[in-house]
Amino acid sequence: MGTAELASILWLTLKLALVTTLCLLVVGTPIAWWLARTRSRFRDVVASVAALPLILPPTVLGFYLLIALGPSGPGGWLAGLSGGRTLAFTFEGLVIGSVVYSLPFVVQPIRNAFEAFGERPLEVAATLGASPWNAFFTVALPLARPGFLTAAILGFAHTIGEFGVVLMIGGNIPGETRVISVAIYDLVESGDWGTAHLLSAGLVLFSFTVIMVMLRLGSARGEG
Repeated sequence: MGTAELASILWLTLKLALVTTLCLLVVGTPIAWWLARTRSRFRDVVASVAALPLILPPTVLGFYLLIALGPSGPGGWLAGLSGGRTLAFTFEGLVIGSVVYSLPFVVQPIRNAFEAFGERPLEVAATLGASPWNAFFTVALPLARPGFLTAAILGFAHTIGEFGVVLMIGGNIPGETRVISVAIYDLVESGDWGTAHLLSAGLVLFSFTVIMVMLRLGSARGEG
């Protein structure tokens, strides 16, 4: 594997993780807020659906995402709006699949952060004349900042390491869907164990760093 190809794989993986993390924060925040605040009888149902990727085998989730993103699914309709035929085997499809697959790792930390500060700060904000929207942005979000940081780190790291879902819905298209986890599998299959060792060791170091950061963040919150 040449340097240019390796750089392309690393850049595509980083790009996917960054875009997915931003989408996860946008999508996951209202879900987490609703789960933390609602008393609806459907709360457990919604929470279970959001947590489903934790239990489902990646191949099962990837299979149904492949159908949904394919020509006969909603993804085909969306792709048709821009002249395409399918969202499967595209970078956009990888983003959608990664958001679904990593959703629990973002929703749960943010939900926990929203639940941790309780009702009191929002009630005080309301007595001072703050609207619900103002209270959310000026009180709830700052108080939940540690949860957002944890969610962003977990979402980013989980996207970097995912394999089954991205392989199912993205395949192994150079420059388009060939991310680092898929590249390692391909390198092992082709017998290029040296490069596979290099990329795998990089992921081990990355994973270790993420765990250390999470532990230090937890210690800092405990000391605070």
